[in-house]
Amino acid sequence: MKIVFFGTPQFAVPTLEKLLNDSKFDVLAVVTQPDKRRERGNKLTPSPVKAIATAHSLPVWQPEKVKKDAEILTKLKELDADVFVVVAYGQILSSKILKMPKLGCINVHGSILPKYRGAAPIQWCLYNGEKETGITTMLMDVGMDTGPMLEIATTPIGLLDNTQDLAERLAAIGGDLLVETLLKLERQEIQPIPQDNLLATYAPLIQKEDYGLDWSKSAIQLHNQIRGFYPNCTATFRNNLLKITASAPLGSVGRIPPELQELIPKLPDLSNVSDKPGVVVNITKGIGAIVQTGEGLLLLREVQLAGKRPQSGWDFVNGTRLTVGEVFGAGR
Repeated sequence: MKIVFFGTPQFAVPTLEKLLNDSKFDVLAVVTQPDKRRERGNKLTPSPVKAIATAHSLPVWQPEKVKKDAEILTKLKELDADVFVVVAYGQILSSKILKMPKLGCINVHGSILPKYRGAAPIQWCLYNGEKETGITTMLMDVGMDTGPMLEIATTPIGLLDNTQDLAERLAAIGGDLLVETLLKLERQEIQPIPQDNLLATYAPLIQKEDYGLDWSKSAIQLHNQIRGFYPNCTATFRNNLLKITASAPLGSVGRIPPELQELIPKLPDLSNVSDKPGVVVNITKGIGAIVQTGEGLLLLREVQLAGKRPQSGWDFVNGTRLTVGEVFGAGR
């Protein structure tokens, strides 16, 4: 099967590698986003997909806007591919491109469609506290993740999973599901299923204002925000910005979630602990600070001071000499 692969971030790499390591598939070329300048040294850095493609001596094309690049459109047409595979490419494909391959364009999407269409399905699914997510392969059309579905694979979400954990798991699932999808499609064993637009939800790009923590929210809401928008959620501490990169919701006062039962022997009795949102109500030796929220308590498992590396909640307590009664402010 002759394939052109469209993809950019690390999430797309396992799928590309699956195709490259399977003799049933012939990856003709890779289309990825242009190299970007990174903060350190301001050097141009290739995308993870480009790095893999280059290592395999594949042709790599990096148009600024693929649907308007006449040279790339001509090259794509001339390849006469059976299918275009698209995984987190980052650009909209025109109807002209979608019609080029014999079997169509297949997208590997990080949610159970029609929920979480859009650019950030993994982040918003965690933010909303979903207990399950998955990968959907679909035939692309001109809409935003609106094409008919081909195959779906699901995975449970653990309480302490963050975006990075879930993305790694889903990326691996996506590679396997795509191979299964392509083989079934070639054998005409799949009947595409239209999405129910009435059930659709959207997962837009994350904005800077999404990162700020509001301590009047419940512990579980704050925890879902921290893990969903990992590692960028912020609070203020002693008038400085502080990233909170890992947490654990201790639930309504005195009620510890089953996933955190191993903490119980280390924690004090929290049944009568209460204060204003943002106040440090307890410091547990070897673990870290426990903060009052609008409902329930939040354990700070990992934080990052400006200009510093992430550190455990306990190291943060020791390094700053944090005391009970200190207050964390809202992030920004």
